[in-house]
Amino acid sequence: MRGAWVIAVAVLAGAGLASPAYGAGVIEGFAVGEALPEWIGWAIVVGLGAVFAVIISIEVKIEERYLGVNQTSEMFNTAGRTIKTGLTAAAIVSAWTWAATLLQSSTVAYQYGISGPFWYAAGASIQVLLFGILAIELKRKAPNAHTFLEIIRARYGNGSHKVFLVFALMTNMIVTAMLLLGGSAVVNGLTGMDISLAAFLIPLGVMIYTLVGGLKATFVADYMHTIIIFVVILTFVAAVYVNSDLTGGVAGMYDKLVEAAKLNPVEGNAAGAFLTMASIGGLMFGIINIVGNFGTVFVDQAYWQRAIAAKPSSTVKGFLLGGACWFAIPFTLATTMGLTAVALQVDLTPEQVQLGLVVPAAATALMGDVGAIMVLTMLFMAVTSAGSAELIAVSSLITYDIYRTYKNPKATGRQLVKVSRAAIVGFGIGMGGLAVILLTIGLSLGFVYLAMGILIGSAVIPIALTILWKKTSRTAATSAAIIGLVVAVITWVSVASVQQVDGVPVGTVNLQTLGHNNSMLFGNIAGILTGGAVTVFGSLAARTKFDWNDLREKITLVELSEAEAAQVTENEETLKRAFKFSLRGGGIMTLVLIVAWPLPLFFSDYVFGIGAYSVWVGISVAWVSIASFFIIFLPIIEARKGIAQVARGRRAAPEGKE
Repeated sequence: MRGAWVIAVAVLAGAGLASPAYGAGVIEGFAVGEALPEWIGWAIVVGLGAVFAVIISIEVKIEERYLGVNQTSEMFNTAGRTIKTGLTAAAIVSAWTWAATLLQSSTVAYQYGISGPFWYAAGASIQVLLFGILAIELKRKAPNAHTFLEIIRARYGNGSHKVFLVFALMTNMIVTAMLLLGGSAVVNGLTGMDISLAAFLIPLGVMIYTLVGGLKATFVADYMHTIIIFVVILTFVAAVYVNSDLTGGVAGMYDKLVEAAKLNPVEGNAAGAFLTMASIGGLMFGIINIVGNFGTVFVDQAYWQRAIAAKPSSTVKGFLLGGACWFAIPFTLATTMGLTAVALQVDLTPEQVQLGLVVPAAATALMGDVGAIMVLTMLFMAVTSAGSAELIAVSSLITYDIYRTYKNPKATGRQLVKVSRAAIVGFGIGMGGLAVILLTIGLSLGFVYLAMGILIGSAVIPIALTILWKKTSRTAATSAAIIGLVVAVITWVSVASVQQVDGVPVGTVNLQTLGHNNSMLFGNIAGILTGGAVTVFGSLAARTKFDWNDLREKITLVELSEAEAAQVTENEETLKRAFKFSLRGGGIMTLVLIVAWPLPLFFSDYVFGIGAYSVWVGISVAWVSIASFFIIFLPIIEARKGIAQVARGRRAAPEGKE
């Protein structure tokens, strides 16, 4: 049995694990750029992007014609605040399904075995589950908000508002960078299409339909993209466990994974096995993953925007359902495809692994060109849907927190829509430029993913307590975010300078030492803990109190009538019940996913036999199947009246609502 010292070693010291490099595998030499002809890359990036731009634009026009939806500034940036549970959940799943969700999750499966997919899924789903608490509090305390920064300004004033605006925009840039780094790397890796050109072209289709339909268009696109992602994952599941002579099904996969561990035992795993949750490297990744992803949810306007757009009665249910359904994507995909790459001993260099090429390599080995095309399509869906969420998020920040706040406080709805569209074009073009700069520097998807908590984690607790705790002090919250960032970066660099990495002299600070697990772990933890401690202790010392009613008075709507506003508000008692439900639901699911399920398996040193592995696979397949059902059919059920109205060809009055 592992003692408590193991946790101490994992958290305080760690064990930097290198990616296993299989030299003479069954599937040798995944040749970059040779899996598919280059024209397929162009067809998907440009052709498929154009197809979705046309489809979504037509859908937006149909809503305007038959459902009476007007493109006011409120509709453009908040979707009228009437999105129901199913579409909210689908939008959450889509916005949270990055390139990293599909690529990095399988990378850590390739590195650490089954613990990697679990810690990726659990470590990144609890933030969405817990964000439901903030979402319902936003509905209670600031029902007129367009961005979370409007709440910051209403409580703390312009100085603090500008500080957190920097963190918010930095978060959007980090997420966007990861999307395009992963997306362009795989397009280049599978088709040979120029990686910089791919980074510029991927956002084009997204820009078009976001310009036309605003936030509601991104919700519809999210739904369609998520369906395709689930269908591809289910196809891979069938190919690996049911139809493939290459893997031998569940029993064949088990035998191959056991043999792979004998040939290349995983350092830090119980018995060197891939089929164990007792993995120090996996646990370390889990901690980094948990910390970093709090930043990219709590500090990302994209998730606040989904909370704002949802009906109050649908907010908590949408976030809880979305978080639970999202868990299935990295958990099932990486457990299936990441371990398939190990079982088939696909030959990848460490650089290819860090670029996120495990899934494409496994799919190509398993299904040939068809598998490669499916991965490319799935990845394009993930990058564009999450990218659309970032586009509209940045657009809202620029429109409401820069233009309306500092340049034109009396802006009309028409002016706000114009600024929103200009921001979409500007950031859409800038997205590609940012990715090219990072590629030139040499940053990989894996590096940026692990570093994000260092850069934005310090703002998590100050932002959360701003909406949850009336005693939060302006000075404490603002200084906490800044001090936490400084401490995180100093810690990151300091640990990197004493880190021992093969071939790098001690005292060297470069991408290798900064990207080491130990450096990332210490930096991530230092940032979020410092931000939290300064906020809490500083606020207790300040002894201030805030009147929540001020938020309703200071944050105003632009183009929503009293009758329309009444449709998106609910009584205080209903919202309080929803808050209690979010605490129970999010809290229980969080404890199950990061404590009750994984830790007993970690401390037991248990290595899965064929029976346990079969159950594990069964859980992953059942989870993704149930999630697919809810995400595909619930939005259709909830929208049945509007669908029927369009089918009958009946036009609604301009002010009509579904």
